[in-house]
Order: sequence, then structure tokens, then C-alpha cells
Amino acid sequence: MSQAIIEIIGLGAGDPDALTLGVWKKLQSANRLFVRTERHPVMSLLNENGITYTTFDSLYEQYESFPEVYEGIAGILLEEARKSKPADEANASNPTSELTDETISATAGTGYAASPPVVPSIVYAVPGHPMVAERTVQLLRERCAEAGIELRITGGESFLDAAFISLGIDPIEGFALLDAAELQPSLLQPQLHTLIGQVYDEFTASDVKLALMERYPDDHEVIIGHALGVQGEERIIRVPLFELDRDQEYGNLSLVYVPRSDDPSLRNRTFERLHEIVAILRSPEGCPWDREQTHQSIRKNFIEELYEALEAIDNDDPDGMQEEFGDIILQVMLHSQMEEETGMFSVYDVIQTLNEKLIFRHPHVFGDQSAGDAGEALVNWEAMKAEEKKRKGTERKSQLDGIPPDLPALMKAYKIQKKAAKVGFDWDELEPMLAKIEEELKELREAIATGDREEQAAELGDLLFAVVNASRFIEADPEEALSRTNRKFRSRFEYIEEQLRINGKTFDQTDLLEMDRWWEEAKRQK
Repeated sequence: MSQAIIEIIGLGAGDPDALTLGVWKKLQSANRLFVRTERHPVMSLLNENGITYTTFDSLYEQYESFPEVYEGIAGILLEEARKSKPADEANASNPTSELTDETISATAGTGYAASPPVVPSIVYAVPGHPMVAERTVQLLRERCAEAGIELRITGGESFLDAAFISLGIDPIEGFALLDAAELQPSLLQPQLHTLIGQVYDEFTASDVKLALMERYPDDHEVIIGHALGVQGEERIIRVPLFELDRDQEYGNLSLVYVPRSDDPSLRNRTFERLHEIVAILRSPEGCPWDREQTHQSIRKNFIEELYEALEAIDNDDPDGMQEEFGDIILQVMLHSQMEEETGMFSVYDVIQTLNEKLIFRHPHVFGDQSAGDAGEALVNWEAMKAEEKKRKGTERKSQLDGIPPDLPALMKAYKIQKKAAKVGFDWDELEPMLAKIEEELKELREAIATGDREEQAAELGDLLFAVVNASRFIEADPEEALSRTNRKFRSRFEYIEEQLRINGKTFDQTDLLEMDRWWEEAKRQK
């Protein structure tokens, strides 16, 4: 007894005249014919010739998502194939049936030899070409072998063929075929002809629009193609991107086309273009200054750019942040390019390392662990960080290892204390910390009384260290707290300067009492 056979055939892009002879014979001779959807122009040809079939259109109403529909179709086809007559018995009842040379034996990589010319248990017809944008076909390719069912695939004209002709696309120039349901901005490359299929309705078109707007201006022209290649039904509409989901009659035969473009403004929104520019700057034909730089020569630039970005953050300046973040990225790109030139690593290696680290250290997001709040998430992070270092053989000799030596002293004190606290070297409550501050302040007073500058500096450091300890206990980052105070002092001092200008005075013409009065006014206004 032969195994059951499912044969998948393509109905073409939509024009009945483009249906291949081989596919037409299979439609006529099918024992049981299933079609994914009746909403296809070729269905009229089947109806005119009295060919019966079963559609899966009802599943689109039954399920809430396309993946569920496709899973449902695949499951039904597998079950129906199991219940059908064996292929040899079906062939015996149809002795005149033949398979054409167009049949492709595709048994999901199982290595089956070409099947004898028998009529398949089930014929499943899909729009276009079975191997282009047909998730149900991929599901069947994955599962037929395991179910003991032979799978055959016969091609048909793809909607790509019609699109290339109707839209005038030469695919040798480079093109991308993307699924509207899974479209991500990261997949978009302006230098490629981009076809976006499965744009069924305005809701899907809206999602497509939002994704495209991440790479293209709102008024960038895009093309909507309806029923391409279908005589009398084909429509090609050009609209600005922002109108993509407005008053358009989308359906099963609709797609969106974004022509390739060499517009610099589009390329400049890509990471690849940034990598290219930095490489050019460092090349023999590039900038003499950039070519001469080393890791050490631009080390200070990195630090300066970081502080300028922090200033933009503190000022809540979005435009400033946009520019300063770019300057920080440039520093990363330059240092990475230097290493790429020596063959050590490239910026893509940097990105890969970062991505792998983020995934590994977030098992509560990308793994099987959980985290109910930020505290639990941090515990997971630290645990995975320690495991990571253990695997790399870079475990710390001291609990205080791993703090960058060039951190500002206030920030470094905070990190030292946090690491010590993790192993229990810490007070359990705030009061002893405040007492320690008072103790250190007393010792500073005593050092000042002695006139010993070295001792005064040492005691001042102890006092600052104790203050940092208290700030950590009340969950106030000392660097941020001092930064806020700096900004507050600057604002109040600038108020004093403004009052001096209003009164026609200079600092030489005022005194501390008057300045203190204006200081208090500034406090009341903020």
C-alpha cells in the first residue's frame, strides 16, 4: 500500500490565461481539490468547467490571526491525507491520469526517489507560486515527512513575475520581497527595489506605512499595485507615503512597491552608510587628520563627548541629545575602524558581542527565568554577569575588581561601596551612617585647627566618602545629586547676576548681604 500524497499547485498571479497546461490538467484530474481561498480570478475558470473544490475561507473568520489560519489549514490537509485512499488505489480508479514533467518531487528534504505517476490523494491549490509567500506550504514541507505523507510541489506564475513586468523592475538591480505582516524597519534597504506583499487591508497598510516612515520621509512616493497582470483588473496607484492607508481598496491581490533610490538622505539613515563614511575618512583618500589618530590621541575626545551628552540629558534638550549621542557613536566607530584596519575586530563584532551579552544577561526576557520587578531583574543580570565571567575564565580576584580606574572619584566611591555591600560589608540602617558623617566632620574640624594641609585633605576625603555611603542608603546617586545641586547653584547665581544688571551694578559695587537677599529671592522663585 503506497503512502498518501499531497500535491501543491500554483494558480498563478491571477490571469486565467497565464495558467500553465500542467496545472490545468492537475486541477481537472484531482480526486479531492482544496484551495486556500476562493478569492482569486482563476476560480471563475474552475466554476465554468464544473470542477468542485473545498476552500478554507471560513478559517479566516474562525481564527483571530493569520498564523492560526495557516496552522489550521495545514492540520486539516494532513488529516484529510491520512484518511484518503492510498495513492496506488486512487490511481487504479483513474487509469488515464498522467503527471506532467512540470511536477517537482519535493518531500521536505527526505530524500525520497521520484514517485511513480500516480494521482495524489489531495491536491492543494494556492494563489501565485507555492514557494513564494505561502506559509501553509512551508508548514506542510516541515510536517509531511514526519507524518509519512509524500509532498509534491508544482509551480505556477508568481505575482513577482507580473510585478516585474507591470512595475518595470529589473531584479538584477537588487530587490527585496517582504511580508507586510512581519515588516520591520531593519529589513528596509533604500538601494533595493522593495516589494511588500500580503497587504490585505488598510490596517495592514497602516502597519506598513509606520515601518516605512522609519526610513523614508512622510511624503516619499510609493506605489500600490492591485491585481497586477490580471487583464482588466490591474491598477497602479502612486501616493505619498502618508496616504498609504487612506481610501485604498486593498485585497488579496494587492502589494506595495518602493522603488530603489540612491538619494543620499535615505542612505544617511542607515548604519551601513555610517560605517562606510568612517572607513573613507580613515582611508588614504580620506581626511589627513582622521588618518593620523590613534586610540590614545582621541581618548580625551571620548570623555568630552560623554560629558557633553550628559549635559544635553540634564538640560532635557532633545535636539542636543540627538547630536551628542551621534558624537558618542562616532567615537565608537573610529576606535572600531582602527581595529578593523589591523584585522582584530570590526564594529559588527562589537555589535554582535553586545547583542549576545544583552540576551545572555536577560534570561527573564529571552530565556526561561522570570522577574516580577526591577530588583529581580537586576539580580538576574548580576548572576548571569558572574556566570559569563566564570565561563570566560575572568573571575575577579577581589570583590572590588572591575571598577574603571578613570571614573570620577565620587562615582568610583559609590561603586566601591556597592560592591562591598554585596558581601555584607555594610550598615543595615541609616543612623550609623549619619553618625559616621558627624564623626568625619568633627575630625575635619580638628585637622583644620592644626593647619596641616595634608591631614585636612585626608579628612575631607573621609567625610565625602561617608556622605556617599549615606546617599547610597537613601538610593540617591551622589553624582546625580551633586549635578542637580550644581545646576541649582548656577541658576540662583545667574539670578544674582541678572539683578546686578537690572540695578546697574557690578560685583565690586555690592556686598554679601545684598547678594544673599537676591539668593533667597531666587530660592523662592524656583
